[in-house]
Amino acid sequence: MAPKTAKKLIKGALADLSQENLEKFRDELLDREEEPRVKRNQVEGKSYIVIADVLVSTFTEDGALAVVVELLKEIDCHQDAQKLEKGIGEQPSNPGPSDTVRPSAGAVPVCTGADFVDKHRAELIDRVSNVKPILDQLLEKKVITTQEAYDEILAIPSKRDQMRKLYSGPLNSAGSRGKEVFYKILEQMENCLVDDLKENK
Repeated sequence: MAPKTAKKLIKGALADLSQENLEKFRDELLDREEEPRVKRNQVEGKSYIVIADVLVSTFTEDGALAVVVELLKEIDCHQDAQKLEKGIGEQPSNPGPSDTVRPSAGAVPVCTGADFVDKHRAELIDRVSNVKPILDQLLEKKVITTQEAYDEILAIPSKRDQMRKLYSGPLNSAGSRGKEVFYKILEQMENCLVDDLKENK
């Protein structure tokens, strides 16, 4: 059986929600503060199929999957989030231009630091505790490029919201290189968390 596309995975996850939980999901989606944002008229009163289409068109396929996992956890649908994460893990990786050799059956695919940071976005937002020293390192290594951006994140009261802002701002702008730097910092400062996430793929 062919692996499901991101959009099919999202539709399946939303289809499994009760009407009440779908409403909660929609409210959390509209309450998200980081860009890009979904407009109320795009999802209010819409079916899960329309909401899935809006998510993919707004956040791209990979981004939409991470957002859905995060929001499912926000509304305490942890089993649905885990099921979706399992489906994400079964997705084929998109070969890049330099991928000339495909891994043989049974081979463990190479997971880069950037892949790890993307895949575990929701968990990292929830569980990273050493946010300030991590921000200090990111500023020093020019992933956070300005003192203003650093101060703006630091001014946010909750660690979870600081992490959300980090993902939607500097990490988003820095791309794969910045995410690799972030991953290496996490390995130093949050090594127990990193190990735990690696074990619970």
